[in-house]
Amino acid sequence: MDGVIDTVSAGHRIVPLLELLKPMGQMVVVGAPSKPLELPAHAIVVGGKRVAGNGVGSITDCQAMLDFAGEHGIAADIEVVGMDYVNTAIERLERYRFVVDVAGSHLDATA
Repeated sequence: MDGVIDTVSAGHRIVPLLELLKPMGQMVVVGAPSKPLELPAHAIVVGGKRVAGNGVGSITDCQAMLDFAGEHGIAADIEVVGMDYVNTAIERLERYRFVVDVAGSHLDATA
């Protein structure tokens, strides 16, 4: 990959994400884990990889990102869960993101 946008807000290992990058690739961290991320120098030195950080963008930045995703067919993999699954979903948040169907409308996650 040329780039990775790391949105995970829980503590996690970033070396496996860096291994996905091509030489000279860049990872941008936008999540804010409460514990420091571990970054061994060899993970970026080999291949000239870069790690950057960025806070939440402006509305214009967010719209540009959504437009780019739409133009290039980039979509999120989501799992729609009911309210009865919320406690389990919270336990799984370190690795996944969820859409909670609070209205019980049984949304189709592939739509």
